[in-house]
Amino acid sequence: MSAGSSDLDLATRLLRATPTHEHRAVEQLRAWAGVALAYGDELAAGADIDTGDVRVVEREGGVGDGELLLAEYSRGAVTLYTDSLRRVEELARAKGWPVTGESLRRAAVAHELAHHRLDVRELNRRLGHTAARLGPFRVRGHVAGADEIAAHRFAHHRSGLGVSPLLITAALAEGY
Repeated sequence: MSAGSSDLDLATRLLRATPTHEHRAVEQLRAWAGVALAYGDELAAGADIDTGDVRVVEREGGVGDGELLLAEYSRGAVTLYTDSLRRVEELARAKGWPVTGESLRRAAVAHELAHHRLDVRELNRRLGHTAARLGPFRVRGHVAGADEIAAHRFAHHRSGLGVSPLLITAALAEGY
């Protein structure tokens, strides 16, 4: 994996690593990844999500056994986990990626706001996944991980981060 990997390739890999998708055709995963990336692009182009006026709280506690939590949104505030942010900064330095602590913070805040404000029903409609059919009736399914891809893409556009958040996520998944 390199900084030259495309977001489409990285998003497809992220979906492949999601337990509900391990047996799906790569073409299907790639199509879903493309839809989710496009949705993230559209969200970022819109003026309705402002990342500048959210309350941000910083604290330790994001690094746990097999877990790295950068941020979470709750009750109108984003909590940034400084120990996790430091870990990602170390990863970026080790990889030689142009990532600053401030751009990581902006990306984490933007990512959480995207999750809070994206329309999952609309994303699922665009993805077109069918969970079940009953005669002429169709039950639309949720594509696990698609909202993560859209939020990562939104965060990349809104943060000034030097590399794709999907690349960082892939590197973390490889066990940095």
